[in-house]
Amino acid sequence: MDSIKKEIKEIKERLYGGWTPSYEDAIAIQAKLKDKVVDKSTFGDLKTLAGADIAILKDENKLIAGIVVFSYPALEVIEKSSAVAEESFPYIPGLLAFREAPAIIEAYRKLDVKPDLLVLDGQGIAHPRGFGIACHVGVILDVPSIGVAKKRLYGRYEDPEQNAGDWSYLLSNDGGRIGAVLRTKRGTKPVFISVGHKVDIITSLEIIVRCARGYRIPEPTRLADRYVAELKKKRNAAVE
Repeated sequence: MDSIKKEIKEIKERLYGGWTPSYEDAIAIQAKLKDKVVDKSTFGDLKTLAGADIAILKDENKLIAGIVVFSYPALEVIEKSSAVAEESFPYIPGLLAFREAPAIIEAYRKLDVKPDLLVLDGQGIAHPRGFGIACHVGVILDVPSIGVAKKRLYGRYEDPEQNAGDWSYLLSNDGGRIGAVLRTKRGTKPVFISVGHKVDIITSLEIIVRCARGYRIPEPTRLADRYVAELKKKRNAAVE
């Protein structure tokens, strides 16, 4: 266990100490960290959770991240935090974490209330290399995390029934269960849930079902998205 923590610490220090990985470096890091993902729930009573999202500040070549912490299951807002980071890594499908995670991690560090669980707008293990942004942030911060994506990146599934709460498994090419496809609102497109770190898929599904409050997007990431949109609007207004 100590050797695993040391290895993660070394990667973390490189990634967030001013070094920008190449494409090949990023692929290698995903391969190395994939085996560090814990797909079992390690937390007890879930009392707080947070949603995280980012917005792009195109004119500044920067990203702004926002985290909203909620009580659970009431989902009352407890705290908000934000951070701005340089857009040092380009947009490459499958390598989203190397572009977005620095701002999210910085926003997390600013929180007074560290949540029991993070919900991220993106993939967890439902990823071509089994290591999406929810895994990346979860492993680097060593916190339980869930990925909730608007679109499928990888895998196959049967469309769930049309009622809110209906779901089906998302399967890898070899038939392994890598996520859940959940209908959060009747008649809308489903969302794609997958394990990030220190949580199992059924627990992830149950949590997100309880976080669906009449919208397609669950409250943690829906309000985090609204929060960063407000931050971006204020920042743009200040620049003008």
